[in-house]
Amino acid sequence: MINNDVLEMVKAKAAEWLTDVYDAETQAEVKRMLANDDPSELIDSFYRDLEFGTGGLRGIMGAGTNRMNIYTVGAATQGLSNYLKKEFVNLPEIKVAIGYDCRNNSRLYSETSAKIFAANGIKVYLFDDLRPTPELSFAIRELGCQSGIILTASHNPKEYNGYKAYWNDGSQIVSPHDENIIDEVQKVKAADIRFNGDESLITIMGAEMDNKFLEKVKTVSISPEVVKKQKDLKIVYTPIHGTGVKLIPAALRAFGFTNIYNVPEQDVVSGNFPTVISPNPEEPAAMKMAMAKGKEIDADVVMASDPDADRIGVAVKNDKGEFVILNGNQTALVFIYYIISKRKESGKLKANDFIVKTIVTTELIAEIARRNQVEYFDVFTGFKYIAEVIRDYEGQKNYIGGGEESFGFMPADFVRDKDAVSSCALMAEIAAWAKDQGKSLFEMVQDIYLEYGFSREKMKYVVRTGRSGAEEIEQMMVNFRNNPPKELGGSKLKIVKDYETLIEKNILTGEEHKINQKITSNVLQFFTEDGTKISVRPSGTEPKIKFYFEVAGKLNSRDEYYQLEQAADEKIDAIMKQLDL
Repeated sequence: MINNDVLEMVKAKAAEWLTDVYDAETQAEVKRMLANDDPSELIDSFYRDLEFGTGGLRGIMGAGTNRMNIYTVGAATQGLSNYLKKEFVNLPEIKVAIGYDCRNNSRLYSETSAKIFAANGIKVYLFDDLRPTPELSFAIRELGCQSGIILTASHNPKEYNGYKAYWNDGSQIVSPHDENIIDEVQKVKAADIRFNGDESLITIMGAEMDNKFLEKVKTVSISPEVVKKQKDLKIVYTPIHGTGVKLIPAALRAFGFTNIYNVPEQDVVSGNFPTVISPNPEEPAAMKMAMAKGKEIDADVVMASDPDADRIGVAVKNDKGEFVILNGNQTALVFIYYIISKRKESGKLKANDFIVKTIVTTELIAEIARRNQVEYFDVFTGFKYIAEVIRDYEGQKNYIGGGEESFGFMPADFVRDKDAVSSCALMAEIAAWAKDQGKSLFEMVQDIYLEYGFSREKMKYVVRTGRSGAEEIEQMMVNFRNNPPKELGGSKLKIVKDYETLIEKNILTGEEHKINQKITSNVLQFFTEDGTKISVRPSGTEPKIKFYFEVAGKLNSRDEYYQLEQAADEKIDAIMKQLDL
C-alpha cells in the first residue's frame, strides 16, 4: 500500500520540476509520470535526492531528483566548481579534464558539465569521443589539472549512468575533499546551476593524448624480449561494447603482439549492450562470446574490459581444454607474482618497492610480498585508497603494483585508478612468459599455489530492502561485533579485526593491537587458526551486506588441484550454513 504522505511529498517535489528552470522535455516527462494512475515510477523518481557520495553519483537515468539527468549532473558539477574555486583560490587558472564512456547520455552529460565548468571560469579539457577511465586519470596528471570527472556507471546495467570525480593526482577523491565537495553539492539548487559557459575555455582532446598515454603504457612491460619471442600469442579481447575498443587493441600492438582476435558483435559501441544482460566481466555470461571465440581459435588467453575499461576479466584454458574465468583474487595474484618474480630475476627489485592490496583481497598476495621482502600495504576497498598510499610516499617509496578482488589492477602509478588498458597488455605478456616456459596461464596459477600455498575465495551478497532491511543489516553487524563466532569451519577463531574501532584482537591470548588506517570503516574480519579469513561489510551504495570468504590449504601437486578446490568449496558452504547465509 502506498503511503499518502509520501505520495503528497513526491507530488510537491515533482511540481517544482514544472517551472521554467527545467527544459520542456523534462517537464513533459514529469507531467507524464504525474498523470499515470500507477504512481510507482513517480515515487521512485522523486522520493529522495540522488546522493552525491564519496564516489560521486550513480543511478538510473530519467527525470527526477533520484535520477541521473542534466540537473542532478549539473548540481554535482556546480558544487564541484564551487569547491574548486575555494580550494584553489590563489591559482591564476583552475583546470579540469572530462571523459565519458559508451553509455546512453554520457556524451550529453559530459558536454553539459564542460559548459558548467566554463561558466564558472574553469578551463576544461574534454575528450572528443569516449575514452577509458584510466586515460582520464592519466590526462589529469599530464595536463596539471586540479580535478576531473568521467561519466560512467562502470559495469552496471544499461539503465544506469554515473559521475566519478577525481583530484589533482588523478585519483578519485578522498577525505577531506570528498566530504567538503558533498557539502557544496548539497547546497546547489537547480536555479544555481550555470549551464551556459564561455566555450573558448573548452579545449578538445584527441589522438595526441592517446599517443602520450600509450607511450606510458608501453613502460609497464617487464619482459619485452619474451613478447618478441611470443609475439604471435593468440589473444582474444572484447570491450563488451565499451571504451576499451579505443585503446586496448592498440596497447597490445604497442607491446608487440600481432595475433589479436576480436568479437565483432561486441566491438559495436553501444550503451544498450545488445549482446549481454550486464556488461560485467566478472559474470560468465558477459565473457561467453569471447570464450567461444577463444575455443574456436585455440587462444592462449581471453580478456575483456567493462564499459569504462577499468576492470579486466581474464579467461584461461584449463587442463580439460575449457576456458574458465580467473576470479579477481587470482588475477591480482598472477600480476603480483609476475611483477615481483621478474623484477627480482632481472635485478630491478629495489628495497623501497612496495605493493598494495585491499583488506578483502587474498592473503596470498601478502605472503608473496613477505617471502620476497617486498613491503605491502592493506587498504580499504577502492583504488582511491591505493592511490592515497602512493601519494603519501611519493618520492620516498616506489609503487610496483596493486589490486583488489573486484577485477581491478593498477600496474603503474602514471594512472591512479583501476587500469584495464595497461593490465590487458601486461596480462598478455604474462601469458607469453608462461608459454615461453612451456606452460599455460592455468598451470601458472597452479604453480603459484604450489609455491606459496593454496587459497579459494568466494563472495556472498545478502540483500535486505527498505528501511527494515537497512535496520536488519545494521543489527547483523552489531551481532557479529558483540558475539563473534567461536569457531568457523571447525577451526577456532584466532583474530578479530574491527575497522570501526581500528582494534585487532587475538581471541586466544587477549592481546590487542591498533590497526594502522587513517579512517574507520564498518568492516569486520575473522581469522581462524587454520588460515580461514572472513570479511563482513555492508555495501555503501546498495541494500546489501557482503561476505568475503577465503579458505587456505596446501597443494602438493597439480594433480590434487580439483580435489583441494572441491574441499575448499565444501568448507565455505559449511561456514555459510553455520552463519545462516
